[in-house]
Amino acid sequence: QVQLVESGGGSVQAGGSLRLSCVGSGYTFGSSCMAWFRQAPGKEREEVAVIDGFGDTYYANSVKGRFTISRDNAKNILYLEMNDLKPDDTAMYYCAAEMYRVCSGRFGYWGQGTQVTVSS
Repeated sequence: QVQLVESGGGSVQAGGSLRLSCVGSGYTFGSSCMAWFRQAPGKEREEVAVIDGFGDTYYANSVKGRFTISRDNAKNILYLEMNDLKPDDTAMYYCAAEMYRVCSGRFGYWGQGTQVTVSS
């Protein structure tokens, strides 16, 4: 079955960096649209970054220029490099997958999340 396992979260000070990883298994990783979402307490879930099965990327305006999504299809790993972190980036971060190269926005598979906390 499809499994997504995130890691790499932690606590950092504002201006710091973290790299999140998400290992996918049980499906053809390289042919899938994948994304990072986040959700802070009391807030709606937000789509942070998306990478389709062709390597094209999309970023939310709030992270553009600071975050980079990438994938290693040989290792089945999705990454989110986060730089210049701000307290507003504090949230639980989730990776998600669709089983198609072209993204439809209907992510049917989710990881368990990894917590990112940014202090001022």
